Amino acid sequence: MNFSDIIGQDALKHRLIDDVQQERVPHALMLCGKEGCGALPLAVAFAQYLLCSSRTGQSAAPDMFGGGGLFGDEPAAAPAEAPDRACGHCPSCLMAEKLQHPDLHFIYPVYKKQSGKAWVSDDFGQEWRELLLQNPYMGYAEWMQASGATTQQLMIYVEESDNIAQKLALKSSQGGYKVCIVWLPEKMHEACANKMLKLLEEPPAQTVFLLVSERPDLVLQTIRSRTQIIEVPALPQDLIQQTLVERYGIQPAEAKRIAHTAEGNMTAALRAITDQDDSAEYFELFVSLMRLSYARRVKEMKQWSEQVAAMGRERQKAMLQYCQHMVRENFMYNFHRDELNYMSTAESDFAVRFAPFINERNVIGIMTELQLAQRDIEQNANAKIVFFDFALKMIVLIKNR
Repeated sequence: MNFSDIIGQDALKHRLIDDVQQERVPHALMLCGKEGCGALPLAVAFAQYLLCSSRTGQSAAPDMFGGGGLFGDEPAAAPAEAPDRACGHCPSCLMAEKLQHPDLHFIYPVYKKQSGKAWVSDDFGQEWRELLLQNPYMGYAEWMQASGATTQQLMIYVEESDNIAQKLALKSSQGGYKVCIVWLPEKMHEACANKMLKLLEEPPAQTVFLLVSERPDLVLQTIRSRTQIIEVPALPQDLIQQTLVERYGIQPAEAKRIAHTAEGNMTAALRAITDQDDSAEYFELFVSLMRLSYARRVKEMKQWSEQVAAMGRERQKAMLQYCQHMVRENFMYNFHRDELNYMSTAESDFAVRFAPFINERNVIGIMTELQLAQRDIEQNANAKIVFFDFALKMIVLIKNR
């Protein structure tokens, strides 16, 4: 994967290129950004650039302190794409483009298919490479599906740190850098994080760690302090729209609607056109609960909570996040400002009648209960009790007009 394959983020491309050319590459970088900003493909492209034996061109970096740059949106003066790139033809590039370079290592959350075995990223290597090559902007939901996880929670287990330590202790096969990309370090088990900390404190020679985090606040503070943190901003709406039209053949009007609802998230935009999202199911569950709560149909609400409880914790958390999105959007719908709303056509049609039920008297209460339910699910509370309790509270909250 080359820098030219990355959507936007030109200022960051130039910064990373300059770090290599001026021989000031830090031993550990953490690319932090929300899902769909392109942090993972950016890390993969940077890894290929580091491993390339015939890098081309010279970088003409933009003024990092003029415009948005690293501290906001893309700077207006940045060139269309980084002029420097991996050659794409040397043996290192050919191996890296297939994600099979012997000096390129990946760590990512996995699950235990069966007990009694230490499960690490290598056990899911084929699924990982196939998904990442097919969709560099894939997200956590896509990886769950590709890895075969259903109700399991994904985690980076302690055995992962021992496995990568053994690999990095070996001499570079190509005589250059060794690169380790850690996707979602916030998913590391505490014991794994402590062992990874030791690797970051005393890294093997010519080793670069690239951590890609969507929730850096959940990463061990001592790990964060030993990495150079780079914020990766969300993608501009017009850039997502342009990409959907040029790369995926979406009609301009539809691309504009998708780009607007994606809120800077390229992953969400791709889900909208490939039907890989669970939003349709979450929408039906949300609508069903609101109607049952309004009608005070407690028996059916109990059945609803049992249905959601059977989904698995990762999907339960995703559903609760979706519900928060719908509450927020319906509250904003009451201001009649289309530019402030990020809903699909079906969601907007529902909001016409439902939005008046979400107002300043109950919106905080509803959001608080959703956040508490999400906290309880994350702490492995009984899902049936959590969702039935929330459903019952909605009877009171939804009537508070």
